[in-house]
Amino acid sequence: MGIFVQLLIGIALNVIGYLLMPKPKPPKPPELEDLENPTAEAGRPIPVVFGSVTVSGLNILWYGDKEIVTRKAGGGK
Repeated sequence: MGIFVQLLIGIALNVIGYLLMPKPKPPKPPELEDLENPTAEAGRPIPVVFGSVTVSGLNILWYGDKEIVTRKAGGGK
């Protein structure tokens, strides 16, 4: 009978520990300030890319207005 009491105490402590565990905060949605601004500098090297590669810090002469577009994935009719 002693092993069942220990088992019940262990299960109760696990449940209490789970209930007292800190909850993670949901991630913040991206904002326009988080996007990197492209630059146009003379003498900066031009990257040559083969395949699918993410290139950060591009040297760009012009780009459109910054905006975040959210779209819902949906099926057809």
